[in-house]
Order: sequence, then C-alpha cells, then structure tokens
Amino acid sequence: MHLLGWIILFTTLGGFLSALTASVFLVVPDRVRTRVLPHLVSFATGALLAAALLGLLPHAIESAGVTKTHEIGLALLGGLLLFFVLEKMVLWRHCHADVCEVHVSPEPHAHAHGHGHNHNHAHNHDQRRDQASAMLILIGDGFHNVLDGVLIAAAFMTDVHLGIVTAIAVCAHEIPQEVGDLAILLNGGMRPLRALTLNLLTSVTSVIGGVAAYFALAQVQGALPYAIALAASSFLYIAVADLIPGLHRKVDPGSGVWQLVYIVLGVAVISVSHSLAH
Repeated sequence: MHLLGWIILFTTLGGFLSALTASVFLVVPDRVRTRVLPHLVSFATGALLAAALLGLLPHAIESAGVTKTHEIGLALLGGLLLFFVLEKMVLWRHCHADVCEVHVSPEPHAHAHGHGHNHNHAHNHDQRRDQASAMLILIGDGFHNVLDGVLIAAAFMTDVHLGIVTAIAVCAHEIPQEVGDLAILLNGGMRPLRALTLNLLTSVTSVIGGVAAYFALAQVQGALPYAIALAASSFLYIAVADLIPGLHRKVDPGSGVWQLVYIVLGVAVISVSHSLAH
C-alpha cells in the first residue's frame, strides 16, 4: 500500500474507532462505565509513555543521527513548552467564554429577598456555561485530532511499523477523552444523536492533519526527526500533565495497584506491537 494510503487508513480508523467506542460507553450502565474508564486511563498512560520513550524518541534520534541528539532534545523540550502554552490558552478561553468560578469570589451573604430570582439567574448562567463548554469542546477536539493526524503521519513517514504503534497509542488515549467530550456535549443540552454525529465528525479531522502533514513533510524530509520529537513531546505531556494527575486523585492502595497494573499493560502492548512489527 502507498504511504499516503496507510496514513489515511489509520487516521480514519483511529478517529472512527475511538468515537464509536466512546458512544458505546454512553449506553452501558453508569456503574460499569465508572469501573472501566479509570482502567482505560491507566492503560492509555502506559501506552503513551511507551510510544514516546520506546518508539518515537529512539527513531527521531536514529533518523537525525547521533550528532543531532542535542537538537532532538531541544525539539522535545520546545514541544513540551508548546503544549503547556496551548493548554493554558484553552483554559484561558474556557474561563473567558463565560464567568469562571475560579476567578469569582462567592458573596459573603445571600439575601433572602429575591432568592427565587437569584436561583433562576444562577440556573440560566449554568446552562449558558454548559453550552459554551460544549462548543469549546468541539473546537478544541477538532484541533487536537488534526494534531494527532500530523503526529501519525510523521511516524508513518519515518517507518510504517512506528506509524502503526503511534496510531494505537493515539487511539488508546482518545477513547476516555471522547467519552468525557460526549458527556460534556450532552450536559450542554445537545440531543444524543446530534452529539454523536458532531463528535464523530470532529474525530475524523485527524485525516485532514495526516494528509496535510504528508505533503508538507515530503518537501522537507530534514524536518521529519523533529516532527517525531514533537509527537513524543505531545504523548509525554498528555501522560504526565493530564492523565497521571487524575490517577493520583485515588489514594487508596488498591486503586494504586490496579493503576500500576494497567500502566504496565499499556507499556507491554506497545512494546510487543513494536517488536512484532519489526
């Protein structure tokens, strides 16, 4: 198969599979979803760390040459800072889409007079905030999936087997994220069918990113190792800054053991996939 065909196939499959799997989670009982999702997050953490440190970074250094190791390190550091800034921008936009609770101090005393009016006003305010959050989720998810497509394309252009491993890692972390996105869309008052359709459409924007990256990187092959380092920084940032802090919210020893088990399982799946592919 032509390289562009591999990129289109795996960006499409990854987008559809993650969105459809997330849709299935919405129809299962809350008890089952609450039990399974934390394990998926732990598995995704291991998969992302393994894909970055065992797959992407070694290939980036190998492609650039040992003499360019320092430059690859700078690209990795620059990527981490870039994703930090991008996340800050999203949080800033989130806070300014409506009044942000973090920036508003509660009133010291609530007056009994006009309590009903205040309650309705608060309800309408919450409803508008949920709707704004839903729209922001769609925009942010679309951008995130375009970037995922770029990362998958860069990996495939380095090595087809590395591309497959990268696509698996992307899909692993997309599933719990898509479940959360759907929940926010439904909470914003969107009808289930409309929420599922829009979520599915934003998930396949990864194809756009993949195709665009293929034609752009084909013209500048020398930039490919640095694009791979950027992909590694994305995976590391998501795992360390977003997923692991969420895992630490559960402090009981039993949860910690199961988290470690599923993290190791995620590492093992990526490691074995990478070995078998070669």
